[in-house]
Amino acid sequence: MMTETTSAESHPFLAEVSRLLHLMVNAVYSDREIFLRELISNASDACDKLRYEAIAHPESLGADDRLHITIIPEKAAGTLTVADNGIGMSRQELMENLGTIAKSGTRAFLEQMQQAEEGSGLIGQFGVGFYSAFMVAESIEVTSRRASSDEAWVWRSDGVSGFSISPPQSNGALPPRGTSVKLKLKKDAFIFLEPDEIERIVRAYSDHILFPIELKLPGEPARQINTASALWHRAKSEVTDEQYTQAYRSITNTIDEPALTVHYKAEGRQSYAVLLFVPKLRPYDLYDPNRKGRVKLYVRRVFITEDAGLLPAYLRFVRGVVDSEDVPLNISREMLQKNPLVGQIRTAVTGRLLTELERFASRDAKAYEAFFETFGSVLKEGIYEDPTRRDQLLKLARFRSTAGSGWRSLADYIASMRPNQNEIYFLAGDDPTRLAASPQLEAARARGVEVLLLTDPIDHFWTSLSLKFEGKPFRSLSQGEVDLTAIPLLDESKAAEKEAAGADIKGLIDALRTALGEAVTDVRASKRLTESAVCLVAPRGGPDLGLDRLLQRQQTGVTSRPVLEINPNHPLITAVARRVADKGKEEAAEWAHLLFDEARILEGDTPADPASFASRMNQMMLKALGVQ
Repeated sequence: MMTETTSAESHPFLAEVSRLLHLMVNAVYSDREIFLRELISNASDACDKLRYEAIAHPESLGADDRLHITIIPEKAAGTLTVADNGIGMSRQELMENLGTIAKSGTRAFLEQMQQAEEGSGLIGQFGVGFYSAFMVAESIEVTSRRASSDEAWVWRSDGVSGFSISPPQSNGALPPRGTSVKLKLKKDAFIFLEPDEIERIVRAYSDHILFPIELKLPGEPARQINTASALWHRAKSEVTDEQYTQAYRSITNTIDEPALTVHYKAEGRQSYAVLLFVPKLRPYDLYDPNRKGRVKLYVRRVFITEDAGLLPAYLRFVRGVVDSEDVPLNISREMLQKNPLVGQIRTAVTGRLLTELERFASRDAKAYEAFFETFGSVLKEGIYEDPTRRDQLLKLARFRSTAGSGWRSLADYIASMRPNQNEIYFLAGDDPTRLAASPQLEAARARGVEVLLLTDPIDHFWTSLSLKFEGKPFRSLSQGEVDLTAIPLLDESKAAEKEAAGADIKGLIDALRTALGEAVTDVRASKRLTESAVCLVAPRGGPDLGLDRLLQRQQTGVTSRPVLEINPNHPLITAVARRVADKGKEEAAEWAHLLFDEARILEGDTPADPASFASRMNQMMLKALGVQ
């Protein structure tokens, strides 16, 4: 099978392809059968592409207008062939599609596959499915002829030494249009030559491929072994959970199960069928900067594109199909975004999906929390980006908080609000442990006020929009002045604590303000501190501290000027106030910078000048030890 003509050109694999093939060739997986699903999926894509091209260029189909996929096992030769009469590939396309891996997820795939106990579940997820055939094949020969082309090419590889491309060996007759993938199977993979095994795999993974999948045995006519029907056009009552799972796996090329299935038909001004799946596992490209969706658009069962933007970017984790009866069949991909019919579908499907997520949350709170754990950081992007659905998205959001280790809804939060509490308090940062220990929580903790702990980057942005939920505004505990004194203390005996003398504290504040100068926006007495001596907060009207740090990382040269708050009841502050009153401005400067650096450390930052901080700290400790 590997004999080549004299005109064959040999090429080495790129480094990442070699690494990938080494894993494929040398690893043994319990789910090796997944290779057949991948080859059938590729063949289906080729048929889809030709059917779409034939809308504008009917001559591409020619007389061979029945698109189908054929599986040919040959026990005597030890080969298994998966062939299609789809669009085919040119020489350059063979080079690009089979000689390199250009997908952005390849490196992540390799890393995860090396770590995974069962790597086969990652294959389809990362778009490298063709190479999974090397799990079962000693060598592969791919013969392909592009539609309307009078040239054909053969790609050959043993998965180790690179690949070659040459014209086919023939008597001048061109092979048929499409692509034929012939596998020379390893001895331990001969089970995949058994007709019963082939049929079982097709039923499990590829039954809902829209093109006939035919099994061709020697001496027998080809017979179809899949239903080749669009599951989304069936009534829900006719579809079993197992069939939904099979369809999900076929559409997504994964082996997990959907967390949520949404299946319905819309009729009226527009007619379209919808089958959507929310995965359980996080797709590898969830945080791809392009944020593209993966819901496929069909028009009257003809695949158009999976890049139609049928759902907003914050729902890009959803997979599935929308099949329209009304969108023009010959619509170009460029016109999809402007087409009013597609726009109406986009609006309606988004609304329906969010409603189904609400029902999911009410029906199975634990399963919904597992979904939110996986996709919540993406779903919350919609709170910032989609003002028309903001209230619905806030209702769907779940949060960690000071109330315990579990997830909390905003409805839960409001139901637990303390007397005289009129705002939803939160802290935003990047470390939940540090947030939970923040001094900015002290007044809230003393009064039993629940505080949301927000740690996703998107939280810094949507909380900057001055939003409300059920009439309650969101309020950051690290921005502006916060006065919780109207909310009763849990321990009322502390309400009578004696405050530091106003004159002394005012003098200290003035001295600290002068000493720190442009390093801070202001210095003031705090109403949020009960245990710590100092903390930093953002000035009212500016970005919150967390957002400010995020912006600083993105913009070179950006500096922030926080507010330093001091606790007038803290023993250190009262002692420093007396010391400054006695010693004057020189002493105030040293204490000002020490207190400011302490506040920075509590925020998870480093002192602005670590060497000066260390020197001041050493001097203070020497004085405390009586060493001059």
